[in-house]
Amino acid sequence: MKRAKTLWLPHTLLMLYLLVILFPFLFVLFSSVKTDNNAIAINPFGMPEKIVFSNYVEVWVKAKISVYFLNSLYISALSAAVSILIGSMLSFAVTRMRYPKVGSAVFGLALIGMLIPNNSLLLPIYLLVRRLGVLDTHWALIIPYIANAIPFTVIVLAAFMRSLASEVEEAAVMDGLRAPGIFARIVIPLSVPAMVTVFIVNFLGNWNEFLLANYFLSTDKLRTLPVGMVQFRDQYQMNYAQMSAGIVYSILPVLLMYAVLQKRIMEGLTAGSVKG
Repeated sequence: MKRAKTLWLPHTLLMLYLLVILFPFLFVLFSSVKTDNNAIAINPFGMPEKIVFSNYVEVWVKAKISVYFLNSLYISALSAAVSILIGSMLSFAVTRMRYPKVGSAVFGLALIGMLIPNNSLLLPIYLLVRRLGVLDTHWALIIPYIANAIPFTVIVLAAFMRSLASEVEEAAVMDGLRAPGIFARIVIPLSVPAMVTVFIVNFLGNWNEFLLANYFLSTDKLRTLPVGMVQFRDQYQMNYAQMSAGIVYSILPVLLMYAVLQKRIMEGLTAGSVKG
C-alpha cells in the first residue's frame, strides 16, 4: 500500500507529460479532417462536427506531397540501409582486429566525426558533390547522409559487437568459417536489434534533414518532404485544414515505424548493456 502511494506522483507526472506531447498532434489530426478554416476557428481544439478526408486527397494529388513524400522515403531508407551495411562491416573490423591500436584509432576517428557540427560542413560538402557531378540529383543527399551516419553507426554497433559472446565465433572458426562467414552468418543475425535501432535513428535524421536538401536540390520533382512542406506552406498558408493534412503525412512514417518496431527499438537500446 505504501509503495502504491509513492508511485502515484511519478505516474501522474508521466501522464501529464504524455498529454502535453499528444496535444499538438491531436490538434493537427482533428484540424486535418475539418471542412475549412471556419470549422477550425469555431472549435479549434475539439472533434470536428463533420469528418472529411478530401483534404488528404487534395494535398496528396494536387499539392505534389506524394512526390516529396516518396522522394524522402527513398532517400532516407536507402541512405540508412547503406550506412548500416558500411558501418556494420567497419564495426566488425574494429572490434575483431588483431591490432588493437589500429582499431582504437578508427574508433577515435568515429568519435571525432560525431563532434563536428553538420552545418559547418555545408560548403565542403557542396564543393564535393559539385565536383562529383551529382549536384541537383538524389545522390547529392544520399552520399552526405551515408557519410554523416557512419560515425554514430560505428559507435553503437561496435559497442554492441563487443558485448557478443566470443565462444560462438570461436566455435564457428573450429567449423571452418572465416571472417566473412562469421560476419554474415553469426554477427549480423545477433546484431539485428542494434541495427534496427541505428536504422531508425539514421532514417529519422535523414527524413527531417532540411539544410542540404534545400541547397542541393533545385528541381521541384526531386525535392524532399521538408523542403516541399515549406513551399506548401507558402502556397496554402490560408488553408489550415490542408496544411494540417500535409503535416500528418510528414509524421506518419515516424509513427508507423515506432508502432511496428517498438520492441526491436527497446531491445537495441538495452541489448549491449550486459556482457554475454
